[in-house]
Amino acid sequence: MSAPILRSVAALREATDPWIRAGERIGVVPTMGALHDGHLSLVAAAEKVCDRVIVTIFVNPRQFGNAEDLDSYPRTEAEDARKLSRFAVDGLFVPDVCEMYPEGFATTVSVAGLTEVMDGVHRPGHFEGVATVVAKLFNQTSATDAFFGEKDFQQLQVVRRMARDLNLPVTVHGCPTIREIDGLAMSSRNLLLSDRARTRAPVLFEAMETIAEGVAAGGDFDALHAEALKRLDAAGFTKVDYLEMRAADDLTLLSAPIRPARLFAAAWLAGVRLIDNIAVGG
Repeated sequence: MSAPILRSVAALREATDPWIRAGERIGVVPTMGALHDGHLSLVAAAEKVCDRVIVTIFVNPRQFGNAEDLDSYPRTEAEDARKLSRFAVDGLFVPDVCEMYPEGFATTVSVAGLTEVMDGVHRPGHFEGVATVVAKLFNQTSATDAFFGEKDFQQLQVVRRMARDLNLPVTVHGCPTIREIDGLAMSSRNLLLSDRARTRAPVLFEAMETIAEGVAAGGDFDALHAEALKRLDAAGFTKVDYLEMRAADDLTLLSAPIRPARLFAAAWLAGVRLIDNIAVGG
């Protein structure tokens, strides 16, 4: 059964008011659409712990660095609604830009520290856009729980810090990255890859696994890193924005997994920017 599509905050609140009065647990899965099995795994996770589930679809212009990237982002609302029909989703919130950012909108939510590395450097303003829209979605949906994929691990940590710092009454759940059978992390941007590039894309995950296994066995990170860059270059990756090992909690740069760590990567293949991250060590 298809979930009702709600396009205004007023309609959303009309739907959620009785749930709130009944003390029900409301889960929200924020997305930008072009849903894949990674998104659907978040919906399934929300269903397990919440009485009600809202999926949001909003291609947020404030987290894109340029108009061309925004314009090329896949938009597949009808197909997304069809994919969600096999879940017990109680509402699909699909606002337009004017609904989210009405004329005169002048507020930005900014998180320091966690946003000053990796994608915060390579995508200026990105996390301000993320934090602002997610704070709005938490308030609009009255969510008690929110579900995000670990594929965007830096984003997950930014959202957790934002919710904690602003005392928002929502529990932020991180859910495992879902991968294609060849290891490529599922992403809406994968739809932009040509057939040829798609066959080469899994090399990013393979190179990262080699580094993680080598470091966990006591290998030298710099040497493993250099070999990985050569491997990516040979596979046709044209640019690596970053390939770094960082602490899982505060994203401090590490050269050895002396504390819980993750390996993070962002690399360009055939004009498409792919990101991934994996745990290092135990």
